[in-house]
Amino acid sequence: MMIKFTKMHGLGNDFVVLDLLSHNITVNKALIRRLADRHFGIGCDQVLLVEHPTDPETDFRYRIFNQDGNEVEQCGNGARCFAKYVFEKNLTGKTSITVQTSNTRLILELQEDQEVRVNMGIPILEPESIPFDADQREQTYRLEHKDKHFEISAVSMGNPHAILFVDDLRRVRVAKLGRGLCHHPRFPEQANINFARVRDPENFDLRVFERGVGETMACGTGACATFVAGRLRNLLTDCARAHLKGGVLKLEWQGEETPVYMTGPATTVYEGQIRL
Repeated sequence: MMIKFTKMHGLGNDFVVLDLLSHNITVNKALIRRLADRHFGIGCDQVLLVEHPTDPETDFRYRIFNQDGNEVEQCGNGARCFAKYVFEKNLTGKTSITVQTSNTRLILELQEDQEVRVNMGIPILEPESIPFDADQREQTYRLEHKDKHFEISAVSMGNPHAILFVDDLRRVRVAKLGRGLCHHPRFPEQANINFARVRDPENFDLRVFERGVGETMACGTGACATFVAGRLRNLLTDCARAHLKGGVLKLEWQGEETPVYMTGPATTVYEGQIRL
């Protein structure tokens, strides 16, 4: 069986995109793991599926699978690549589309400079909805791990995030600490772990350990969640830039009960097909 695919990336966070509008492919964990394997497959952080919507008020259904084969709720860099893909493939004539994810809707806008602006929705801050085990909502939480205590913020952008602000990102053992906190029992669905350093009120550096993947070159939802946490702690202004290993994302948020907007590039690397 031959499967056609498109390899894309958003600031180095890379994806294999499959068009299930015109191809009948049965997707399971084994297939995702095979495609995502960087030695025996194509290689990617996530596999993205373009499907017909089940919500009549949306244009497409957008599904995301991590390297480990598990389906996840959200991926901001993937959303930009999804938008670029359907525009480039002439699957839509619109420059603004609404897509259905597993738990929300996203509005994706292709701009004249070919960057994509995404309405990422209203951030979720109530612990039970993130989900995060806490008696009540707090600005920060004390998290214990291996006899150490960490001050974190907890935010969901459709997927759970823990945010730690640090003085020196170079000294953080992102892989080891990220993996430990990702599986912390207070995050019943695991979490993406964000390590941030604020440069000034309009700029912050960010490294992210993504559940089911590991550290990635960039994480769109992580940038948004960290931005929200920084705004709530009066560390950042309502417009800021996230500086990640793969590049820069522009972020906007006017405060609680309003959506976060993320703008950044999406790049097509190549087209191909793989025999299974």
